[in-house]
Order: sequence, then structure tokens, then C-alpha cells
Amino acid sequence: MVDQFGERNVNQVVDTGKGESDSVAGYELPLLLFAGFRTLIDRLHAELAHQGHPDLRPAHGFALQAIAAGGPRGTTASDIGRHLGVSKQAAGKTVDRLLGLGYAERADDPADARRKLVRLTPHGLDALARSAAVFDRLHAEWSATLGAERVRDMESALRRVVPAETTFRLDAGSWLGG
Repeated sequence: MVDQFGERNVNQVVDTGKGESDSVAGYELPLLLFAGFRTLIDRLHAELAHQGHPDLRPAHGFALQAIAAGGPRGTTASDIGRHLGVSKQAAGKTVDRLLGLGYAERADDPADARRKLVRLTPHGLDALARSAAVFDRLHAEWSATLGAERVRDMESALRRVVPAETTFRLDAGSWLGG
């Protein structure tokens, strides 16, 4: 495609003029998947803010999940970093923010006095419980709009194409050259 100045545009998203159709350009699939993800996450955070968690950000939610995966005993910043696909330092910054907001706390590791564990506070557990309830409601809304079978089929199809070992990684900076 050539722009108004005669320059060739590569990888530019353009309106195909097709409107809504079962046949869309290949580049639209990742855009639609991302837009669906953003819609759910943005609605979740708007609702969480309304329910008393205005400072939570998407990265915090993923970190809270990683901390919860360690169980009530807790987990280390290194484990959180591995779970999220970020450095120990990046995980430590997120943990520090969660500590400051009252969602997590540090504790001594009873098995190794040199290690510090991170675990959720009641405030963090509340945020996760509220998140689960909001996600259930959003899932029900999508099912009501699209049909429950269609949503189940979409989830099943995505499980087939997404590698089983894939977890959500926050290292999106590498996508952008960071």
C-alpha cells in the first residue's frame, strides 16, 4: 500500500471495507484477541476500583496470581519473576508496589533464614476473590451475548493452539524492542 506521499506502508492496519464478516484479513485475529483481552481486563479494573481497589493495575493482578500460586506459605521474588517471565529485579519492583499498597507482605522463610517469602495479605486475597467474581460475571455476559456453546468452543479452540506450558508473560518489552 502506498500512502498520500508516495511512501510504501508495511504492516499498516487498514480498513478493508468489508465490515463484519466471517472472512477477515489475517492480521485482524491478533488484534481482535488483544482487543477482547483489553476489554475484559479494563472492565475488571473499573469494577475493582469501584469495589475498593482503585490502585490495582493489570500487572499487579498477574503478580497477585503468581504469589497465590505459592500457597499460604508464600513464594520468592525469583519465583514470581519466573512465573511472569520477568527478571527478579522487575518482579521485586512489582512486589514492592504491592507491599506499599497493602496487597502483599514479606515473611521469613522458616526453611531458610536467608530467604524472604512474599505472601498475600487479607487485602490481596480480597482483590483476588473479587477479581474471580468479576471474571465470572464477564464470562456470563459474553456467554449471553455470543451463546454459551460459542464461548466454550472459542475457549476450547484457543486451548488447542496455545502451547500448554504457556503462562502469561509480562516481558512484552521484548516485543517492542525493550
